[in-house]
Order: sequence, then structure tokens, then C-alpha cells
Amino acid sequence: MQFFTLRLNYSKARFVMAFQFQKQEAFFEGHNQAFRFFGGVPRRLTYDNLKTAVYKILSGHNRQEQETFKRFRSYYLFESNYCNPAQGHEKGGVENDVGYVQRNFLTPLLEANSYEELNARLWKACQENLNRRVRGQLANVADLLADERSQFLPLPAELFSASINSPVKPNGYSQVELDTNRYSVPVEHGNDQLVLRAYPFRVEILLGEKVIATHSRCFGRQQDVLDPLHYLSLLEQRPGAFEHAKPLRRWRKQWPQDYDRLLEALRSRLPDGSGVKEFIAVLKLHRDHPAAQVEQAVHAALELGAANLDGVMLCLRQLQHPQPQPAQLEAERFANLTVFGNQPINLQQYDQLLAAR
Repeated sequence: MQFFTLRLNYSKARFVMAFQFQKQEAFFEGHNQAFRFFGGVPRRLTYDNLKTAVYKILSGHNRQEQETFKRFRSYYLFESNYCNPAQGHEKGGVENDVGYVQRNFLTPLLEANSYEELNARLWKACQENLNRRVRGQLANVADLLADERSQFLPLPAELFSASINSPVKPNGYSQVELDTNRYSVPVEHGNDQLVLRAYPFRVEILLGEKVIATHSRCFGRQQDVLDPLHYLSLLEQRPGAFEHAKPLRRWRKQWPQDYDRLLEALRSRLPDGSGVKEFIAVLKLHRDHPAAQVEQAVHAALELGAANLDGVMLCLRQLQHPQPQPAQLEAERFANLTVFGNQPINLQQYDQLLAAR
């Protein structure tokens, strides 16, 4: 794990965020969330000569900055200042914060199921850290930060897009590549020129300005990150490939047993392959509806004995637009109605019908 830290000199407030790497998109997102945490943008930030900001070191404190960093800095309008080469002590406060964070925020060793969970805990730790009092100060860090905030630049309505964009063309499997990993796109766009937008924790693929696919960013290597919904249109045309399609095989390991029951019922009733097509049409409902609702609709349709696309869609509409249930009649108030449905049946009427024939 890598972590980003930003420290304010006057209040000694600090912000920490964890990432998988030190790439530029993580560098930008760390700033974004720090500015949000502090409630504004400091007018000047001091850096070591890190590659994510500096392209070339010039004489004195002059630097040729990375073009993307210049765009980032221009968005927030703060001034950048750089230490002399190999003189990290010139920003010793934040250097010391690295050890402080390890000892106070990350010890004992934290365990988390995701970076989202880990960063939520670090955010809370930074908030609690505002309650401390710095030696020699009467006010605590939170009060000093409130004073310091009056000197900040205002935070824009929208944070800077902490992403790296690159043009991509899908391969023969309708996938685009980033850092050796392959991310799926809908097969309808398999021949289009697209743009891949890489954020620290997610990947977006765009056609023009429209986002056509979103994935969690993979931190492994040579991995296939597949969304089975991207391949349903193709499988609808080739239902014989349903059992062998890699995205569907992965999905089947996780989907509810009701889906297998529905598939079996459709195959039994429509064994010529159209049953698989109808089942794929049910799966396509995931494109426009929450997964939990589709799963409930499939279960309800099976319980009603309506194991088909129309039955699932009916149950889905009922879930989304439930009808109010009429109040039950109170039997004691309508005692004269209790005879209906219980009166004896006169079967001689059937004999009269037969005689007429």
C-alpha cells in the first residue's frame, strides 16, 4: 500500500489517503480529497521534486512541470514551490508525518476489505486528529484550521477529474487494455474508437462524451475484467455459445439458484434454443434495473408458475409500482355474505343440458 499525505504549516492539520500506487491519478485524487477535507485550497504548496509534478529540474527553484500537473494547478489556482534537490528537510513537517501516520493511524496493522473502507477509516482518523493540541499552542488543531481556512482559495463546485485519458480500440474479444489488464466493453462498440479514462480505483470507457462501460480498477497483471452484460447481445444471436462463454461461466458461479431454475424451465418448454434466448432477454433486464429487483422478480415469477420473460417483467413492474392492497372485509359485519360459495351445487342442471343435446 502507498499513502498520500498533505500537511498544513499553520494549523498542523494533516490529511492521509491510501492508494495502490503513486501514479499521477492517485496524486491528483489525494489533493482533491485533501482540499475537500480542509474545506478549501491553500494558496501555496511545497513539494519535493517528484516525477508526478516535475518534468525537469532547472536552476534554483525553477522547474519545468508536467503538463497534466500544470492543468491541475491551474484548475485550483494555487502556487507550487519546490525544495532544493536532495533537501527533503526543507519540508520536514510532512516528512515526519510519514512516520507519524504509520505509528498512529496504521498501527496495529489495519485490515480492510477494500480501499474504500480503508480510506473511510483514515478520514475518520484525520478528523479525530484535529482534536489534538500542538505543543506551545493554546487552541487545538481544529480551531487553528478554522483560522487558516479564512486564507484559503475557495473550493470549486466540482473537483478536478483525477484521471489519465488515452485513446483505445477494442480487440477481437471486445476488450480494451490498461496496464496489461483487459476490460470489457459492450460488443456493439467493438469496432469503435474509444477513450479510456483511468481513475485510481475505477476505469471508465467512453464513446465521445458518453460512458459506455465502468469497471473497478484491477491491480493485478494480465487479468480479464469482464462484465457479462456486455456480451448478451452477441449470445442472443449465438445461443449455442451460452454454456462456453467465459463471462457467463463466471457469472453463473455467483447468481441466485432461481436463475438456474428459470433457465431449466425455459429449456424444457422451448428446447430448440429459443428458451436460452428468452433467458438471455431476462438477463438483459439487469442493464436497466437494479440486480436485487431482477432477482426478486425472477423468484416471484417462479412462485407464480410464470417462468418466462413476460412473467418476470410483470413481477418486476409490480415490485416497482406496487398496488395498494384493499382492506379485508370484517366477517362479523357481513354475516349475510358467508353463505356465498358454500351453497350446494345442483348437478341436475348438467343432466338437462345433456338431454337438450
